[in-house]
Amino acid sequence: MTDIGQLDDTDIDLPIDEGEAGERRATELATRLRAVAAQDPDLAQDLVEGLIVALDRAMGGTIREHLDGPALGVADRVLQVPEQGR
Repeated sequence: MTDIGQLDDTDIDLPIDEGEAGERRATELATRLRAVAAQDPDLAQDLVEGLIVALDRAMGGTIREHLDGPALGVADRVLQVPEQGR
């Protein structure tokens, strides 16, 4: 964070709308997960998997529709139906 006189850059960089505020929270969460991963990769993986399960539940089972690439692969693995050997 850079000090500019009496202000720091967080005072200037305010979210314009709720969507932008949500993006900022998501970015902060990602930053914190990376920090955890640097210290304890297994804990970070558990946190990500738990987050995927919780988001899928909160979104009525539609989280896969919002993912692609490696994230979709992780979600597919984490959200397997228990009878399929999870």
